[in-house]
Amino acid sequence: MDAPRSLSKLILARASEDLEFRKRLLANPKLALREEFDVVFDKDHEVQVHEESNSVTHLVLPPQSKFTAKEREAARTGATSLEFLKRTMYDPAPPRRPEPTKRSSKSTGSLSSESLVWSGRESIRRGLEFLESTVDENGAWHCVRFNVADSNIPRHFEKPPFVSALCVLAIEAVGEDKAKELRKNTSEYLVQTMEYPGLWRYYRHLPPDLDSTALCSMVIGAHPWISLGRSIPEIVANQDDDGRYMTWVLEAGEPDVFTGFRIEADPVVNANLIAFLGDCPETRKAQMWLEQLILEGDVYEVSKWYPDPLSIYYSVTRAFHRGRPAFRRLESVLVERILDLRDSSGGFGNVFQTAQAVSALDNVGHLYDTDNEMLLKQLIDCQREDGSWPEYLAFGDLSMKWGVVGQFGHGSESLTSAFCIEALDRLVGSLCV
Repeated sequence: MDAPRSLSKLILARASEDLEFRKRLLANPKLALREEFDVVFDKDHEVQVHEESNSVTHLVLPPQSKFTAKEREAARTGATSLEFLKRTMYDPAPPRRPEPTKRSSKSTGSLSSESLVWSGRESIRRGLEFLESTVDENGAWHCVRFNVADSNIPRHFEKPPFVSALCVLAIEAVGEDKAKELRKNTSEYLVQTMEYPGLWRYYRHLPPDLDSTALCSMVIGAHPWISLGRSIPEIVANQDDDGRYMTWVLEAGEPDVFTGFRIEADPVVNANLIAFLGDCPETRKAQMWLEQLILEGDVYEVSKWYPDPLSIYYSVTRAFHRGRPAFRRLESVLVERILDLRDSSGGFGNVFQTAQAVSALDNVGHLYDTDNEMLLKQLIDCQREDGSWPEYLAFGDLSMKWGVVGQFGHGSESLTSAFCIEALDRLVGSLCV
Protein backbone atom coordinates (compact mmCIF):
# COMPACT_ATOMS: atom_id res chain seq x y z
CA MET A 1 0.00 0.00 0.00
CA ASP A 2 1.25 3.49 -0.76
CA ALA A 3 2.17 5.85 2.04
CA PRO A 4 -0.83 7.43 3.82
CA ARG A 5 0.16 10.87 2.58
CA SER A 6 -0.75 10.01 -1.02
CA LEU A 7 -3.41 7.30 -0.93
CA SER A 8 -6.45 9.59 -1.26
CA LYS A 9 -4.91 11.28 -4.27
CA LEU A 10 -4.03 7.92 -5.80
CA ILE A 11 -7.60 6.70 -5.41
CA LEU A 12 -9.03 9.84 -7.03
CA ALA A 13 -6.51 9.70 -9.85
CA ARG A 14 -7.20 6.03 -10.49
CA ALA A 15 -10.97 6.58 -10.49
CA SER A 16 -10.57 9.40 -13.04
CA GLU A 17 -8.59 7.23 -15.44
CA ASP A 18 -10.02 3.74 -14.88
CA LEU A 19 -13.79 3.65 -15.50
CA GLU A 20 -14.09 0.00 -14.48
CA PHE A 21 -12.42 0.75 -11.11
CA ARG A 22 -14.66 3.81 -10.74
CA LYS A 23 -17.78 1.64 -11.11
CA ARG A 24 -16.51 -0.89 -8.57
CA LEU A 25 -15.57 1.90 -6.15
CA LEU A 26 -19.09 3.34 -6.33
CA ALA A 27 -20.74 -0.06 -6.00
CA ASN A 28 -18.62 -1.51 -3.17
CA PRO A 29 -15.95 0.89 -1.86
CA LYS A 30 -14.44 -1.39 0.78
CA LEU A 31 -14.06 -4.30 -1.62
CA ALA A 32 -12.60 -2.14 -4.39
CA LEU A 33 -10.07 -0.51 -2.07
CA ARG A 34 -9.05 -3.85 -0.62
CA GLU A 35 -8.55 -5.40 -4.07
CA GLU A 36 -6.70 -2.47 -5.60
CA PHE A 37 -4.77 -0.93 -2.69
CA ASP A 38 -4.74 -3.66 -0.04
CA VAL A 39 -6.62 -1.36 2.35
CA VAL A 40 -8.70 -3.27 4.89
CA PHE A 41 -11.21 -1.29 6.97
CA ASP A 42 -12.88 -2.47 10.14
CA LYS A 43 -16.03 -4.43 9.35
CA ASP A 44 -18.13 -2.03 11.44
CA HIS A 45 -16.85 1.07 9.61
CA GLU A 46 -18.96 2.16 6.68
CA VAL A 47 -17.33 3.77 3.65
CA GLN A 48 -19.44 5.78 1.19
CA VAL A 49 -18.28 7.11 -2.16
CA HIS A 50 -20.28 9.87 -3.87
CA GLU A 51 -19.96 10.96 -7.48
CA GLU A 52 -20.47 14.60 -8.31
CA SER A 53 -21.75 15.83 -11.66
CA ASN A 54 -22.42 19.14 -13.36
CA SER A 55 -25.80 19.22 -11.66
CA VAL A 56 -25.04 17.50 -8.30
CA THR A 57 -22.61 18.80 -5.67
CA HIS A 58 -21.84 17.06 -2.40
CA LEU A 59 -20.84 19.06 0.69
CA VAL A 60 -19.19 16.79 3.30
CA LEU A 61 -19.34 17.98 6.89
CA PRO A 62 -16.70 16.81 9.39
CA PRO A 63 -18.02 14.89 12.41
CA GLN A 64 -19.24 16.85 15.38
CA SER A 65 -16.70 17.48 18.10
CA LYS A 66 -16.70 15.01 20.99
CA PHE A 67 -16.67 17.99 23.34
CA THR A 68 -19.24 20.70 23.92
CA ALA A 69 -18.51 24.35 23.25
CA LYS A 70 -18.31 24.88 27.02
CA GLU A 71 -15.78 22.06 27.43
CA ARG A 72 -13.66 23.36 24.56
CA GLU A 73 -13.64 26.86 26.01
CA ALA A 74 -12.69 25.57 29.46
CA ALA A 75 -9.78 23.62 27.99
CA ARG A 76 -8.69 26.59 25.91
CA THR A 77 -8.63 29.00 28.84
CA GLY A 78 -5.34 28.85 30.66
CA ALA A 79 -6.90 29.80 33.99
CA THR A 80 -8.75 26.49 34.18
CA SER A 81 -5.98 24.25 32.86
CA LEU A 82 -5.02 23.03 36.34
CA GLU A 83 -8.58 21.87 36.87
CA PHE A 84 -8.38 19.92 33.63
CA LEU A 85 -5.07 18.44 34.75
CA LYS A 86 -6.74 17.12 37.92
CA ARG A 87 -9.38 15.42 35.79
CA THR A 88 -6.70 13.44 33.94
CA MET A 89 -5.54 11.81 37.18
CA TYR A 90 -7.07 8.83 38.91
CA ASP A 91 -6.64 7.31 42.34
CA PRO A 92 -3.29 8.17 43.94
CA ALA A 93 -0.72 5.60 42.89
CA PRO A 94 1.06 3.62 45.60
CA PRO A 95 4.77 4.13 46.27
CA ARG A 96 7.15 2.56 43.80
CA ARG A 97 7.81 -1.04 44.75
CA PRO A 98 11.45 -1.98 45.43
CA GLU A 99 13.46 -3.94 42.91
CA PRO A 100 12.75 -7.69 42.93
CA THR A 101 15.36 -9.75 44.74
CA LYS A 102 17.06 -12.38 42.64
CA ARG A 103 16.67 -15.77 44.25
CA SER A 104 18.48 -18.99 43.57
CA SER A 105 15.23 -20.66 42.53
CA LYS A 106 14.90 -18.12 39.72
CA SER A 107 18.50 -18.37 38.62
CA THR A 108 18.96 -19.02 34.93
CA GLY A 109 22.70 -19.32 35.10
CA SER A 110 22.93 -23.05 34.39
CA LEU A 111 20.12 -23.40 31.87
CA SER A 112 20.80 -24.86 28.43
CA SER A 113 19.87 -22.81 25.37
CA GLU A 114 16.75 -24.91 24.85
CA SER A 115 15.67 -24.52 28.48
CA LEU A 116 16.44 -20.80 28.34
CA VAL A 117 14.17 -20.39 25.31
CA TRP A 118 11.40 -22.20 27.20
CA SER A 119 11.95 -19.93 30.22
CA GLY A 120 11.82 -16.88 27.96
CA ARG A 121 8.47 -17.94 26.51
CA GLU A 122 7.15 -18.65 29.98
CA SER A 123 8.31 -15.21 31.08
CA ILE A 124 6.45 -13.64 28.14
CA ARG A 125 3.29 -15.57 29.06
CA ARG A 126 3.44 -14.43 32.69
CA GLY A 127 4.15 -10.87 31.62
CA LEU A 128 1.11 -10.82 29.36
CA GLU A 129 -1.06 -12.15 32.18
CA PHE A 130 0.12 -9.25 34.32
CA LEU A 131 -0.66 -6.75 31.56
CA GLU A 132 -4.09 -8.28 31.07
CA SER A 133 -4.80 -7.60 34.76
CA THR A 134 -3.78 -3.93 34.55
CA VAL A 135 -5.25 -2.71 31.24
CA ASP A 136 -8.76 -1.42 31.94
CA GLU A 137 -12.02 -2.63 30.43
CA ASN A 138 -11.85 0.03 27.70
CA GLY A 139 -8.39 -1.05 26.54
CA ALA A 140 -6.56 1.87 28.18
CA TRP A 141 -3.12 1.32 29.68
CA HIS A 142 -2.25 3.22 32.84
CA CYS A 143 0.87 5.16 33.65
CA VAL A 144 2.09 6.82 36.84
CA ARG A 145 2.79 10.53 36.98
CA PHE A 146 5.35 11.28 39.68
CA ASN A 147 7.72 14.03 40.75
CA VAL A 148 11.31 13.23 39.89
CA ALA A 149 12.92 15.57 42.41
CA ASP A 150 10.58 15.19 45.39
CA SER A 151 9.21 11.75 46.26
CA ASN A 152 6.90 13.32 48.88
CA ILE A 153 4.71 14.83 46.17
CA PRO A 154 1.78 12.43 45.61
CA ARG A 155 1.89 10.01 42.70
CA HIS A 156 -1.15 9.56 40.46
CA PHE A 157 -2.34 7.16 37.79
CA GLU A 158 -3.22 8.54 34.36
CA LYS A 159 -4.50 6.99 31.12
CA PRO A 160 -3.47 9.13 28.14
CA PRO A 161 -3.84 7.57 24.67
CA PHE A 162 -0.12 8.15 24.13
CA VAL A 163 0.85 5.58 26.77
CA SER A 164 -1.57 2.99 25.40
CA ALA A 165 -0.13 3.41 21.91
CA LEU A 166 3.47 3.35 23.15
CA CYS A 167 2.89 0.06 24.99
CA VAL A 168 0.82 -1.73 22.37
CA LEU A 169 3.38 -0.87 19.69
CA ALA A 170 5.99 -2.61 21.84
CA ILE A 171 4.02 -5.87 21.72
CA GLU A 172 2.75 -5.51 18.15
CA ALA A 173 4.78 -8.48 16.87
CA VAL A 174 4.20 -10.82 19.82
CA GLY A 175 2.19 -13.78 18.57
CA GLU A 176 0.56 -14.89 21.84
CA ASP A 177 -3.25 -14.77 21.91
CA LYS A 178 -3.23 -12.48 24.96
CA ALA A 179 -1.05 -9.99 23.07
CA LYS A 180 -3.46 -10.06 20.12
CA GLU A 181 -6.42 -9.42 22.44
CA LEU A 182 -4.61 -6.53 24.13
CA ARG A 183 -3.84 -4.98 20.75
CA LYS A 184 -7.45 -5.34 19.64
CA ASN A 185 -8.90 -3.74 22.77
CA THR A 186 -6.37 -0.92 22.78
CA SER A 187 -7.00 -0.18 19.11
CA GLU A 188 -10.69 0.25 19.87
CA TYR A 189 -9.84 2.60 22.75
CA LEU A 190 -7.60 4.71 20.51
CA VAL A 191 -10.35 5.03 17.90
CA GLN A 192 -12.66 6.36 20.63
CA THR A 193 -10.11 8.97 21.73
CA MET A 194 -9.22 10.15 18.20
CA GLU A 195 -10.25 13.64 17.12
CA TYR A 196 -10.99 14.55 13.52
CA PRO A 197 -9.19 14.36 11.14
CA GLY A 198 -6.95 11.89 13.00
CA LEU A 199 -5.21 13.71 15.84
CA TRP A 200 -4.71 12.92 19.53
CA ARG A 201 -3.81 14.94 22.61
CA TYR A 202 -2.13 13.84 25.85
CA TYR A 203 -4.40 15.86 28.18
CA ARG A 204 -7.57 17.75 27.37
CA HIS A 205 -6.05 21.04 28.53
CA LEU A 206 -3.20 20.62 26.03
CA PRO A 207 -3.39 21.03 22.25
CA PRO A 208 -3.10 17.98 19.99
CA ASP A 209 0.49 16.75 19.79
CA LEU A 210 2.31 14.95 17.02
CA ASP A 211 3.99 12.42 19.32
CA SER A 212 0.64 11.02 20.44
CA THR A 213 -0.70 11.32 16.90
CA ALA A 214 2.19 9.42 15.29
CA LEU A 215 2.09 6.52 17.75
CA CYS A 216 -1.70 6.19 17.80
CA SER A 217 -1.83 6.39 14.00
CA MET A 218 0.62 3.51 13.69
CA VAL A 219 -1.58 1.38 15.95
CA ILE A 220 -4.87 2.01 14.11
CA GLY A 221 -3.45 2.47 10.63
CA ALA A 222 -6.40 0.61 9.08
CA HIS A 223 -8.89 3.26 10.20
CA PRO A 224 -10.01 5.25 7.11
CA TRP A 225 -9.02 8.62 8.56
CA ILE A 226 -5.49 7.28 8.94
CA SER A 227 -5.16 5.00 5.91
CA LEU A 228 -6.60 7.65 3.58
CA GLY A 229 -4.33 10.32 5.03
CA ARG A 230 -6.96 12.73 6.37
CA SER A 231 -4.56 14.02 9.06
CA ILE A 232 -1.50 14.32 6.82
CA PRO A 233 -2.05 17.95 5.68
CA GLU A 234 -2.22 19.15 9.30
CA ILE A 235 0.78 17.08 10.29
CA VAL A 236 2.93 18.25 7.38
CA ALA A 237 1.92 21.88 7.97
CA ASN A 238 3.33 21.64 11.51
CA GLN A 239 6.99 21.94 10.45
CA ASP A 240 9.45 24.75 11.09
CA ASP A 241 11.55 26.42 8.40
CA ASP A 242 14.16 23.65 8.70
CA GLY A 243 11.61 20.90 8.06
CA ARG A 244 11.59 19.64 11.65
CA TYR A 245 8.20 18.64 13.02
CA MET A 246 6.89 20.68 15.93
CA THR A 247 5.42 18.78 18.85
CA TRP A 248 2.27 20.82 19.46
CA VAL A 249 -0.40 21.53 16.87
CA LEU A 250 -1.34 25.08 17.80
CA GLU A 251 -4.33 26.53 16.00
CA ALA A 252 -6.76 29.32 16.69
CA GLY A 253 -8.99 28.38 19.59
CA GLU A 254 -6.73 25.57 20.82
CA PRO A 255 -5.27 25.52 24.35
CA ASP A 256 -1.80 27.03 24.56
CA VAL A 257 -0.14 26.65 27.96
CA PHE A 258 3.41 25.97 26.74
CA THR A 259 4.32 29.01 24.64
CA GLY A 260 6.77 30.56 27.09
CA PHE A 261 9.06 27.61 27.72
CA ARG A 262 8.45 24.66 25.42
CA ILE A 263 11.13 23.04 23.29
CA GLU A 264 9.33 22.29 20.09
CA ALA A 265 11.49 20.15 17.78
CA ASP A 266 12.08 16.91 19.67
CA PRO A 267 14.16 14.09 18.13
CA VAL A 268 11.91 11.28 19.38
CA VAL A 269 8.77 13.05 18.14
CA ASN A 270 10.38 13.50 14.73
CA ALA A 271 11.55 9.87 14.61
CA ASN A 272 8.04 8.67 15.47
CA LEU A 273 6.58 10.77 12.66
CA ILE A 274 9.12 9.37 10.21
CA ALA A 275 8.13 5.86 11.35
CA PHE A 276 4.50 6.72 10.59
CA LEU A 277 4.91 8.72 7.37
CA GLY A 278 7.84 6.75 5.98
CA ASP A 279 10.72 7.88 3.81
CA CYS A 280 9.13 10.57 1.68
CA PRO A 281 9.81 14.18 0.65
CA GLU A 282 7.81 15.44 3.65
CA THR A 283 10.23 13.77 6.10
CA ARG A 284 13.60 14.24 4.37
CA LYS A 285 14.66 17.38 6.23
CA ALA A 286 13.65 15.91 9.56
CA GLN A 287 15.72 12.84 8.70
CA MET A 288 18.72 15.00 7.87
CA TRP A 289 18.43 16.81 11.20
CA LEU A 290 18.29 13.55 13.16
CA GLU A 291 21.12 12.02 11.16
CA GLN A 292 23.31 15.01 11.95
CA LEU A 293 22.56 14.75 15.68
CA ILE A 294 23.45 11.06 15.76
CA LEU A 295 26.52 11.29 13.53
CA GLU A 296 27.92 14.02 15.78
CA GLY A 297 26.92 12.19 18.96
CA ASP A 298 24.83 15.16 20.01
CA VAL A 299 21.83 13.34 21.51
CA TYR A 300 22.32 14.28 25.15
CA GLU A 301 19.98 16.94 26.56
CA VAL A 302 18.53 17.58 23.11
CA SER A 303 15.14 16.08 23.97
CA LYS A 304 12.77 17.79 26.38
CA TRP A 305 10.67 14.70 26.99
CA TYR A 306 13.11 11.77 26.73
CA PRO A 307 16.16 12.15 29.01
CA ASP A 308 17.78 8.85 28.00
CA PRO A 309 19.69 8.58 24.68
CA LEU A 310 18.47 4.98 24.39
CA SER A 311 14.94 6.33 23.97
CA ILE A 312 16.17 8.34 20.98
CA TYR A 313 18.00 5.37 19.46
CA TYR A 314 14.98 3.12 20.06
CA SER A 315 12.63 5.48 18.22
CA VAL A 316 15.09 6.16 15.39
CA THR A 317 15.66 2.44 14.80
CA ARG A 318 11.90 1.87 14.75
CA ALA A 319 11.70 4.48 11.98
CA PHE A 320 14.62 2.66 10.31
CA HIS A 321 12.65 -0.59 10.49
CA ARG A 322 9.20 0.71 9.52
CA GLY A 323 10.06 3.57 7.18
CA ARG A 324 12.74 2.03 5.01
CA PRO A 325 14.96 3.30 3.53
CA ALA A 326 14.83 6.00 6.22
CA PHE A 327 18.13 6.32 8.14
CA ARG A 328 19.74 3.56 6.07
CA ARG A 329 23.16 5.24 6.15
CA LEU A 330 23.04 5.37 9.97
CA GLU A 331 22.96 1.60 10.43
CA SER A 332 26.56 1.06 11.57
CA VAL A 333 26.61 4.31 13.57
CA LEU A 334 23.44 3.41 15.46
CA VAL A 335 24.86 -0.01 16.34
CA GLU A 336 28.08 1.55 17.58
CA ARG A 337 26.28 4.20 19.64
CA ILE A 338 24.00 1.62 21.29
CA LEU A 339 26.78 -0.86 22.06
CA ASP A 340 28.84 1.94 23.60
CA LEU A 341 26.17 2.23 26.29
CA ARG A 342 26.77 -1.29 27.63
CA ASP A 343 27.66 -1.54 31.29
CA SER A 344 30.04 -3.92 33.06
CA SER A 345 27.39 -6.66 33.26
CA GLY A 346 26.81 -6.61 29.51
CA GLY A 347 23.44 -4.94 29.93
CA PHE A 348 22.52 -1.34 29.28
CA GLY A 349 21.61 -0.02 32.71
CA ASN A 350 18.26 -0.85 34.25
CA VAL A 351 15.99 -3.46 32.73
CA PHE A 352 13.88 -0.86 30.88
CA GLN A 353 17.00 0.54 29.20
CA THR A 354 18.25 -2.94 28.41
CA ALA A 355 14.92 -3.86 26.81
CA GLN A 356 15.05 -0.74 24.64
CA ALA A 357 18.62 -1.50 23.57
CA VAL A 358 17.75 -5.10 22.63
CA SER A 359 14.79 -4.05 20.48
CA ALA A 360 16.75 -1.17 18.92
CA LEU A 361 19.57 -3.50 17.87
CA ASP A 362 17.05 -5.96 16.45
CA ASN A 363 15.35 -3.15 14.50
CA VAL A 364 18.58 -2.62 12.56
CA GLY A 365 19.33 -6.33 12.25
CA HIS A 366 22.27 -6.42 14.67
CA LEU A 367 21.01 -8.35 17.67
CA TYR A 368 23.74 -10.89 16.92
CA ASP A 369 26.30 -8.32 18.12
CA THR A 370 25.34 -9.02 21.75
CA ASP A 371 25.34 -11.98 24.12
CA ASN A 372 21.69 -12.85 23.66
CA GLU A 373 21.62 -15.66 26.20
CA MET A 374 23.05 -13.37 28.87
CA LEU A 375 20.56 -10.60 28.06
CA LEU A 376 17.68 -13.06 28.12
CA LYS A 377 18.78 -14.25 31.56
CA GLN A 378 18.96 -10.65 32.82
CA LEU A 379 15.42 -9.89 31.70
CA ILE A 380 13.99 -13.11 33.13
CA ASP A 381 15.76 -12.66 36.47
CA CYS A 382 14.35 -9.13 36.88
CA GLN A 383 10.74 -10.28 36.55
CA ARG A 384 8.59 -10.33 39.68
CA GLU A 385 6.45 -13.24 40.84
CA ASP A 386 3.30 -11.48 39.60
CA GLY A 387 4.76 -11.32 36.07
CA SER A 388 5.65 -7.62 36.14
CA TRP A 389 8.91 -5.74 35.83
CA PRO A 390 9.79 -2.66 37.95
CA GLU A 391 8.66 0.87 37.20
CA TYR A 392 11.28 3.22 35.73
CA LEU A 393 11.30 6.74 34.35
CA ALA A 394 10.26 6.36 30.71
CA PHE A 395 9.64 9.98 29.71
CA GLY A 396 8.84 13.30 31.33
CA ASP A 397 9.70 16.95 31.61
CA LEU A 398 12.68 17.59 33.87
CA SER A 399 13.13 21.22 32.82
CA MET A 400 9.88 22.92 33.80
CA LYS A 401 10.19 26.55 34.80
CA TRP A 402 8.66 25.92 38.24
CA GLY A 403 11.80 24.21 39.55
CA VAL A 404 11.47 21.09 41.71
CA VAL A 405 7.67 21.21 41.73
CA GLY A 406 7.56 21.12 37.94
CA GLN A 407 9.97 18.22 37.42
CA PHE A 408 7.64 15.36 36.63
CA GLY A 409 8.17 11.98 35.07
CA HIS A 410 6.05 9.13 33.77
CA GLY A 411 6.48 5.40 33.94
CA SER A 412 4.78 2.28 35.25
CA GLU A 413 5.27 -1.42 35.78
CA SER A 414 2.94 -1.99 32.83
CA LEU A 415 5.04 0.19 30.55
CA THR A 416 8.31 -1.47 31.56
CA SER A 417 6.68 -4.88 31.21
CA ALA A 418 5.50 -4.18 27.65
CA PHE A 419 9.04 -3.22 26.63
CA CYS A 420 10.55 -6.25 28.38
CA ILE A 421 8.09 -8.57 26.63
CA GLU A 422 9.08 -7.01 23.30
CA ALA A 423 12.77 -7.61 24.03
CA LEU A 424 12.17 -11.15 25.29
CA ASP A 425 10.21 -12.02 22.15
CA ARG A 426 13.09 -10.82 19.97
CA LEU A 427 15.77 -12.57 22.03
CA VAL A 428 13.84 -15.86 22.05
CA GLY A 429 13.43 -15.54 18.29
CA SER A 430 17.16 -15.00 17.82
CA LEU A 431 18.00 -18.15 19.78
CA CYS A 432 15.54 -20.25 17.78
CA VAL A 433 17.11 -19.45 14.41
